[in-house]
Amino acid sequence: MIAIIDYEAGNVKSLQFALERLGVKSILTADPKIIINAEKVIFPGQGAAASAMKKLKDSGLDTLIPKLKQPVLGICLGMQLLCDFTEEGNVNALGIISGKVKRFSDNVKVPQMGWNTISGLQNPLFNNIKNYEFMYLIHSYFVPLLAETIAVSQYDLIYSVAVQKNNFYGVQFHPEKSSKAGQQILHNFLNLSP
Repeated sequence: MIAIIDYEAGNVKSLQFALERLGVKSILTADPKIIINAEKVIFPGQGAAASAMKKLKDSGLDTLIPKLKQPVLGICLGMQLLCDFTEEGNVNALGIISGKVKRFSDNVKVPQMGWNTISGLQNPLFNNIKNYEFMYLIHSYFVPLLAETIAVSQYDLIYSVAVQKNNFYGVQFHPEKSSKAGQQILHNFLNLSP
C-alpha cells in the first residue's frame, strides 16, 4: 500500500489517478500507523509552507516523517519541506535535508509555471528518463544546489529540481502532471528498494 500524507496542503486527486494508472492502490491518510506501515510514502504539497508546517505540527506528522524508514517521495512543497528552513513564511521545516529554500528573484516571472527541462539525472529515480526531459512545475521558491542534488533545472539560476538523502527523495516538479515521463518517475519510485 502507498500512503499519501494528508495534511491539507496538496491537490492529490491527480496523484491518486496517476498511481491508479500504474495499477497501484493508495490511501490518503494522516494516521501514523498507516503511514509507518506503508510500503512507500508520498509527501505531496502545494500551497503555503507556513500553514502546511502548522498542520504537520498540529497532527504530530512533523516528528513522524523524519523517522520513516521506507522510501518517501516529496513533491513540490513536499520536497521543500524536507529542508531545514524556507523563506516562504520564514519557517523551520522538517530538517531532513540541510538547506534553505529561497525565493526566485524579481529578474524572472514568479511563480515559474509550466514546462521546463531537468538535467544532470544521476539516480535510479530517473531510470529511462532522457536528460533534458520536460517536466511540469509551478513554484515561487526553490532549493539551491546541495550535496543531495540529483537533478537540476534552470530558471533565473540553476537550482535543485530533485534531491535525495537516504530513503528520502524530493522532486520540485509534479510527476503526476508531467505526461509519460512523469509516470515513468512514479513507476521508478514505486520500484525503489527499501
